[in-house]
Formats: sequence, structure tokens, C-alpha cells
Amino acid sequence: MSTRIEWAKQAPDAYKAMVGLEMALAKSGLESDLLELVRLRASQLNGCAYCINMHANDARKAGETEARLQTLSVWQETPFFTPRERAALAWVESLTLLSIHHAPQDQYQALLEHFSEVEVVNLTLAIATINAWNRFGVGFAMVPQA
Repeated sequence: MSTRIEWAKQAPDAYKAMVGLEMALAKSGLESDLLELVRLRASQLNGCAYCINMHANDARKAGETEARLQTLSVWQETPFFTPRERAALAWVESLTLLSIHHAPQDQYQALLEHFSEVEVVNLTLAIATINAWNRFGVGFAMVPQA
């Protein structure tokens, strides 16, 4: 794998802006375990090895089970996720694969059954933020840390 730009060193203001988004999410009131599932699922969809490794490890440290981590990529086929998590994961997939799914109305309505309006906004921010991190990770060929 070839070395690419260390983007955070080259554009520290951009990195600080991304960290600022994470700080806003930390204060959003969304459950940290839900945020890790969101980050991990988007990273799987985007093929960001660095982010997959980091968020799977963070989820484990936060007490996430191996069964849920191992089946996150097929969450619809398992009984391991709550209705609230399922609504969030469907929204992750729609917004991460936006050109394919186009954020359908039925998924948006399902969100409103499990999330307040402010939570929907913050969930959407979480999805947008991890998708941005993934683009840095994949674009600059970041390698997972052992």
C-alpha cells in the first residue's frame, strides 16, 4: 500500500472542524453505543478499514457484544438489534448509499417512531460525520492500527 498525504497534519483546521463535529455529537444525547453502531455500519459500507477497526474496538471497549459486531453487516437478518437501532441502521444505509436509496419516506417515518426530531437531526449529523471521516480514511489510504 502506498503512502498518501497525512491529511490532518496538512490541514489542521479541517481536522479541528471534524473533531468539533464529534464534540457536538458527544453532547447530542444519542447513546454512545448507538453512535458506535452507526459509525461502524457506515464504515463497512464505505470500505474504510481504518474506521472499521477503530469503531469495532471502541464498541467492544464500551461493552458491545461479539454477536452484534459480527452480524452488523447483516443486521436485518438477526434478532440482535432493537427496533430503535434497526430504524437508525436503515437510515445509515440510506444516507451512506444516498444515490441508490434516496432517503425514502418510509424510513424517515420509521425514525420518527423511535427518535425525537432533534435526535433525527443528530443521528443524521452522525451519519454525515462518519461518512466524511470515511472519505478521509479511504481517500488517504489510512491503515488500521494493531
